[in-house]
Amino acid sequence: MSGRVGDLSPKQAETLAKFQENIQDILPNLPVQDDHYLLRWLRARGFNLQKAEHMVRKHVEFRRQMKVDTLTTTWEPPEVMTRYFAGGMCGYDKDGSPIWYDVIGPLDPKGLMHSASKQDFLKTKIRDCELLREECIKQSKKHGKQIEAITMIYDCENLGMKHLWKPAVELYGEVLTMFEDNYPEGLKTLFVIKAPKVFPVAYNLIKHFLSEDTRKKIQVLGGNWKEVLLQNIDAEQLPVYYGGTLTDPDGNPRCMCKINFGGDVPKSYYILESIKQQYESTVTVNRGSSFQSEYEILFPGCVLRWQFTTESADIGFGVYQKTKIGERQKAGEMVEVVSNQRYNSHLVPEDGTLTCMEPGIYVLRFDNTYSIIHSKKVSYSVEVLLPDKGSEAQMDGLGKKIK
Repeated sequence: MSGRVGDLSPKQAETLAKFQENIQDILPNLPVQDDHYLLRWLRARGFNLQKAEHMVRKHVEFRRQMKVDTLTTTWEPPEVMTRYFAGGMCGYDKDGSPIWYDVIGPLDPKGLMHSASKQDFLKTKIRDCELLREECIKQSKKHGKQIEAITMIYDCENLGMKHLWKPAVELYGEVLTMFEDNYPEGLKTLFVIKAPKVFPVAYNLIKHFLSEDTRKKIQVLGGNWKEVLLQNIDAEQLPVYYGGTLTDPDGNPRCMCKINFGGDVPKSYYILESIKQQYESTVTVNRGSSFQSEYEILFPGCVLRWQFTTESADIGFGVYQKTKIGERQKAGEMVEVVSNQRYNSHLVPEDGTLTCMEPGIYVLRFDNTYSIIHSKKVSYSVEVLLPDKGSEAQMDGLGKKIK
């Protein structure tokens, strides 16, 4: 039994009745009170009555704290979010479900996070979720059938290292957690298109925020992605840019009146000089010396991600690959893979990434050899990001589901 209206086992029907009884006190605070809506919470928790009740009660509190009921009518995102936060709703699939596009490449995570608060991000995404929920209700009435989940198209063209910036990944994780906790069963299918080689690493960073059920709904498409989209979406509902025939009234093939393609955020929008970060380690690099930290890369495609700051002065920094294992090497004896430069990291924290195309020992080197007077206190964090093997296997273009 699917656990949907008209397809319930006797046990599921009994659980639904008990669920309705248990939440009578909060039922008026839910945006919808019918069986279709209540069953979404039960399905999300495998018809575990206690877990489903806990989940929906937390959702009611979430709606109260975030003022969700009035978010779509009384609140507008800051201008920087409206202009540069990529994505949008455009068209419907063959079942009538709304389609949401996330356009990753043009997104400027650092610019946005320097220009808007975390609350602005969360409220913007909550507002999007509410607008999509309301659109599903309209589509249900129009088509005379229940439509309660959306189709997503995740355009990963030009997904790159800037999108792996740690504060941005952490914020995206909060958004995904918010979606999983408060909009259960809201996703029908997510199509990933134009995924570059770094996608398995990016997916591995965020997959633990997703429920197993959500992961099963993700399809990574290969070179035939336009063909697959047209199997699920009529051409007149799909922008020309994505393989259909839909355009803006002025003929724009990207349908930019509905889909925001973002872009680099001008610094005139910045309200923060830097994003506060926590660092895992602190070291003092003495005058005239350097500090090396080694990391073993076992297979190609891993990404080294680092961030650091200094207390009162600049520091040199570079990344090297060792040519001899088991002994310390000087910078000149190793292969330089990120050139050594001096950074004003006492003014602005530095961060970076490196895709390691060869296995081996990589060395992050903080260089203070040029200073004959001052030692430097460096706070830093370094991670080795592994690719997700399931999604990596999908990159052959077969479009199978991620497990």
